[in-house]
Amino acid sequence: MVSFSISDFKPGLKVIIENEPCDILEEEFVKPGKGQAFNKIKFRNLLTGRLGEKTCKVGETLGSADVKEFEMQFLYSDASDWYFLDPKTFEQVLITKEQIGSNKNWLTEEAVCKVIFWDNSPISITPPTFVELKVVQTDPGIKGDTVSGGNKLAKLSTGVEIKVPLFISEGDIVKVDSRDGEYQGRK
Repeated sequence: MVSFSISDFKPGLKVIIENEPCDILEEEFVKPGKGQAFNKIKFRNLLTGRLGEKTCKVGETLGSADVKEFEMQFLYSDASDWYFLDPKTFEQVLITKEQIGSNKNWLTEEAVCKVIFWDNSPISITPPTFVELKVVQTDPGIKGDTVSGGNKLAKLSTGVEIKVPLFISEGDIVKVDSRDGEYQGRK
């Protein structure tokens, strides 16, 4: 297994921390006036999604996480599982409800997602950055009703509710940023 010293740490590096794969988000080299230099890192656990911090002293190493990322096409879901297809090998991969988490709100049939594997099993997915979803339920926008800032709630075809402008009506297709759930435009 490849090991990384503190001079190799950079955002995006996948390492093993406490026997679990993690993604380094931020790193800061600190050289105090007195004492030994160290490196402070902020990381995201790829299994749980939790954020953490770790201080590494000079000479300390972290093992490389053998994490692979593949683009896969979402096929369908049942009560507890989501099924994806590798377009190169035509192999189907099952991902559980826990692994999908809130990403289920942004999955539509045939959407191409990034699936992260560790030890040859899927651990998480990243949906497309922008998705187009149909508005299935929303209150009608009344002209001149902008006291509340010009937004209203709309329920989309996947079941998620987002804030949309007053001119959006049922049946419209809206573009949404899957990272923060913000309305981006109308198709």
